[in-house]
Amino acid sequence: MSPFPRMPTLGSLAMQSPSQTSQLVHVSPATCHNLSLFKELLKEYRKLDDAVTMRINRTNAQFRDRDRLGTSGKGSVQEQACAYLWQELVDNWKRRAEIIEYCVKVMNETQTQVGKSDHTGKGTHGVSDDVKYRQVHNEIAIEKIIRQRSLDAFVSRCQYFEPPLSDEDARRWWNEGRKRH
Repeated sequence: MSPFPRMPTLGSLAMQSPSQTSQLVHVSPATCHNLSLFKELLKEYRKLDDAVTMRINRTNAQFRDRDRLGTSGKGSVQEQACAYLWQELVDNWKRRAEIIEYCVKVMNETQTQVGKSDHTGKGTHGVSDDVKYRQVHNEIAIEKIIRQRSLDAFVSRCQYFEPPLSDEDARRWWNEGRKRH
């Protein structure tokens, strides 16, 4: 059995391009150890958050069009658009959290294997294992900041939205973000 946790296979739906074509990304210990690749992967997944205000506008327009065509669902256009975008955000946050958690486990295992005796050795790509360990662990804090910024933008436009009680992660992120307000 491998000393590393199960490797997640993740689709890069986070890019949220108009075509929404998905590309499978096989995350492995090598992905975690290659800081450039790891950071580039997270950057792609963060595009939705970076454009959250634009996505809110676009989603509202899509649901207004559906309403005009008589193909809308239950609730107001605003309620439907907010629920749809919320689900997109949460799904994206979950995919990123899975990547980060996986790489944190990989880096923790690497640190355990290396032991406390030699932290000066260079890992792959000329970066010390200590630096990679810290960089991967820093992504946890960065992720909280990005989620908060996206949540703030979302709440500013979807003031009356309440996430479903059925999704524990989404509820936890919602409650953490709302504590600030």
